[in-house]
Amino acid sequence: QALEDQYSPSRWSPRLDRDTIIDAHLAVTAAGTERARASAQTLLHVPYGNGVGEKLDIYFPTDPSETFPVLVYIHGGYWQCLSKDDSGFAAPPLVSHGVAVVAVGYDIAPKGHMDAMVLQVRRSLVFLVERYPRIRGIYLCGHSAGAHLAAMVLSTDWTEFQVVPDIKGAVLVSGVYDLEPILHTYVNDALNMSQEVAQRNSPMRCVTPAVPAACEVLVAVAQHDSPEFRRQSQEYSQALRAAGWSVSLLDLAGVDHFDIIEKLSEDSYILTQV
Repeated sequence: QALEDQYSPSRWSPRLDRDTIIDAHLAVTAAGTERARASAQTLLHVPYGNGVGEKLDIYFPTDPSETFPVLVYIHGGYWQCLSKDDSGFAAPPLVSHGVAVVAVGYDIAPKGHMDAMVLQVRRSLVFLVERYPRIRGIYLCGHSAGAHLAAMVLSTDWTEFQVVPDIKGAVLVSGVYDLEPILHTYVNDALNMSQEVAQRNSPMRCVTPAVPAACEVLVAVAQHDSPEFRRQSQEYSQALRAAGWSVSLLDLAGVDHFDIIEKLSEDSYILTQV
């Protein structure tokens, strides 16, 4: 029961009760995505593979130069809900500054298996690099389960893909980096992970030594995330640092697991600025 509480982010927000905060989050991200689609030049539902869920939404910069950086956003939802269709809310402040934003879709559970989701996100980057040679630098941003998937991207051995994406930065927001505690909670009901699957897909367990030009990593966690989420962020950032990565931990006051990411639609928000 204690683990269930720790891994139920909706229980920890002082703003709203646990029954309304998820609905509020869905409403905010959906409305923000609608605004982004109305104001930006977009290419929606671009297939990066043959699977039903293997699609991207691309929000192009308002004033694209010859080359442009891209922020790849990986949504959360505990690997079993949410989608790319409500994940464009962060685009407006970024596209207005010449940055493309890509929201990645992947097959969520129960259809999607953890190994498959990790592979899909990796393949989405390979597709972007091959399709858009004008991209100069990829910046990953993931929230919650999406931060886990983004962290798994950082541990990729790209030799099997014959392409090495130029990942310059990663912003990991309120993530889970060790999946083992989740095996004993309701979260695993849909995921159906074995211990072996959880271990091989835990970023904490597959931190690679940083290469000389390795990207900068920002691990962000909310004041009102649960103690377990906060511990995981601290321990993962320490593990990256120990392996030589350039990493900083940002502990954001006054936000919870949900508005820490919702505020990316605001120009003045600290994470948007970073």
